[in-house]
Amino acid sequence: MRFSKYILTLLFITGTIWANAQVADTSFTLQKCLDIAIKNNLQVKQSNANAELARVDYRQAIENLLPNISGSASRSFNSGRAISPLTNSYVNQSATNDNYGLTGSMTLFNGFSLINAIKATSLAFQAGKMNFQAAKDAVTVNVITSYLAILDDQEILTASKSQLAYQKETVDRLTILEKQGANKAASDLTDQQGQLAANEVSVVNSQNALDAAKLTLFQIMNIPYQAGVKFEDVNAENLRGDYGSDPDQVYQTALQRFAAVKAATLSREAAQKNVSSLRGQLAPSITLGGGLNTAYSNTAQQSVFIDSTTSAVKGLYAQGPAGKETIFATNANTASQDISYRDQLKNNYSSYVSIGINIPIFLNGTRRNALSRAKINALYARDVEENAKIVLKQNVEQAYLNMMAAYKKYQVLMDQVKAYTESFRIYKLRFDAGVLTSVDYIFAKNNLDAATVNMISAKYDYFITSKILDYYQGKLTWQ
Repeated sequence: MRFSKYILTLLFITGTIWANAQVADTSFTLQKCLDIAIKNNLQVKQSNANAELARVDYRQAIENLLPNISGSASRSFNSGRAISPLTNSYVNQSATNDNYGLTGSMTLFNGFSLINAIKATSLAFQAGKMNFQAAKDAVTVNVITSYLAILDDQEILTASKSQLAYQKETVDRLTILEKQGANKAASDLTDQQGQLAANEVSVVNSQNALDAAKLTLFQIMNIPYQAGVKFEDVNAENLRGDYGSDPDQVYQTALQRFAAVKAATLSREAAQKNVSSLRGQLAPSITLGGGLNTAYSNTAQQSVFIDSTTSAVKGLYAQGPAGKETIFATNANTASQDISYRDQLKNNYSSYVSIGINIPIFLNGTRRNALSRAKINALYARDVEENAKIVLKQNVEQAYLNMMAAYKKYQVLMDQVKAYTESFRIYKLRFDAGVLTSVDYIFAKNNLDAATVNMISAKYDYFITSKILDYYQGKLTWQ
């Protein structure tokens, strides 16, 4: 029973936390959407992984300048007739032999291949970071345009609902007049009811467009769709006709700061350095080497002095003053003793230093073909860079043209809304006074409604295209 209470308490706490999280997620700011999209976007993650791989390649290219050092240790067991590694003579016994070695080598010269490889991988690493930034910028501009599209649709929906509410008031008023027989024409009420239905359709269409825009943004953020989410407004009211730069100035700035173009330039430079690196591999290389070696064998022995004895040498005499004299000799008495492990390692120590030159004469064409492929890749990278610049210039010109067109359209539509607002006011007064048909009234209202929606769209069109120009110049912000 007590355990069940614990389970229920845990479920209640978990549900409360989840509910609070749901409440917290019912409001989104543009910055929050940007953070979520950059964190979840798979292309951004892939670009980051590619940049990390390029960083590893760059680090490896640097470490290729360092010497290669390796150690070895081995133990062998021999039984029967074999050559002793210490005396180089045959022994006929069981033996245990240990060998230790430490070798190293480094390249002194190889046609500057290693140096150029460092430069190539460094440029490739920088290109990888620029591609990572370009991926984040692309997601950022997609989020901003989608977010502003939502705000655009929200304003249009608000305007549509306002128009619908106003039309409902008109229909309600005409319904009362119809009951009193005070309408000028028999079709006044039905005409306004038809207009009310048209306004209801506009609200439905506006809501559908808003829902579609929200779904698009959630897909960009790569999170489940939430229908009840609110999106906080941003300052999209202050439209200025002068962007501050002409298309050529924007393009020149973009050449220096746009991450995608910088990545293409760095990739082209990396490909050119890779050609130089592979060309260096066709030149002779000079290497320096050295090593240390020592060994041990359990068959190794040494003679140990015990004592000495003096005795007459049989058959040998010396002629002295008194005649023949016996010759005595002193002999050392020794015994065989195993040499210790430590002493053998010290006594068998050897070292060497070598310098060599390697001249590639014929390697089945592998290096020359690799060089040819590198040259083709360099040409391809150059074309990619040129294409990136051409596409950038075209996109800048198109975005600038769209921005100015949207601004001009917005200015005209503001005047149009003012004019239609005044016109509709007059039409309404005349319609209420019974001196104007419902057809003229509906025509004036439709003109005002259409102009209002068009002005809202033009405002956001300008704001979006101005942000795209900021994006190309590497100074994209959401304020």
